[in-house]
This record gives sequence, structure tokens and C-alpha cells, in this order.
Amino acid sequence: MGVSGSGKTSVGRLLAQDLSVLFIDADDHHPPSNIEKMSQGIPLTDTDREPWLDTLNKIAQEHIHSGCVIACSALKEVYRQRLSAFIESEVRWVYLKGTYEQIYERMQQRQDHFMGARMLKSQFEALEEPENVLTMDIADPPQVIVQKIKLS
Repeated sequence: MGVSGSGKTSVGRLLAQDLSVLFIDADDHHPPSNIEKMSQGIPLTDTDREPWLDTLNKIAQEHIHSGCVIACSALKEVYRQRLSAFIESEVRWVYLKGTYEQIYERMQQRQDHFMGARMLKSQFEALEEPENVLTMDIADPPQVIVQKIKLS
């Protein structure tokens, strides 16, 4: 979990590959209305996110025995609770943490992503940093982050 541009997809794909489990990018499960709003620079509301979070929770429940890695912003505690509902004891949260400046620079280099750099401010404003989770510094390369996750 983490704000857009923190490396969730890159780290998540590598981790899933390394663990031989399914990788799920939460962005792929946004309804078209959410993508349209974000493309126009309009931040999503909690109401916009609820069906999306429920879909992701259902996917996680379906893969509880085989395991999976889900890359999702999960910016607020209420979102994390909704994502892990009914499977709390099986979920391990990894927070990819970086500064606004680090992530803004990364986002300036991204192409063809619906979440533009201008939306980053709203993500940091919404972010409720999680407690009692594995926190990784995004200054490390994705491969190093994956190794640290596996050793934790």
C-alpha cells in the first residue's frame, strides 16, 4: 500500500513472482466512472471507493488459500479494514513510504497512467499512515524492497 507512484505495482509484481502467487493490481479493478474522474483530476470520494474495495476484498478472499499480492493504495485505515474484512489474520500489510518530492519526481516520468502527478497532493492529504505494518523506504530499488519484505 501507499500513494500513487510509490512503487506498489513494481514491488508487488516482483514479490508475487518471487513467491509464485497471483499478482493483482487494484487499479485494474476500478469501475470506469472512477477512472474517468481520476483522469479529469477529480479525487475519488469514499463512496466512489466502496464498491472497488469490496471487489478487491472478494478477490482476496477467493485467493486466501493459494495466496496473492494485491497492490492497492489503501490510503485510509477504513479502506484497509474494508479490504481485509473477514480475512484480517491472513493479510500482511506492506507500506511503501516515500516523500512527496520523491514520488512527484517519479510521477513526472510516468506515461499513460490515469493518475497524474497533479493528483498526488490529494493522495498525501488522504493518507493515514498505518501502524503495526511493515514499512519500506522507496529509496531502495524494488528488488531490495522485495528481499527485505521476505526477510521480515
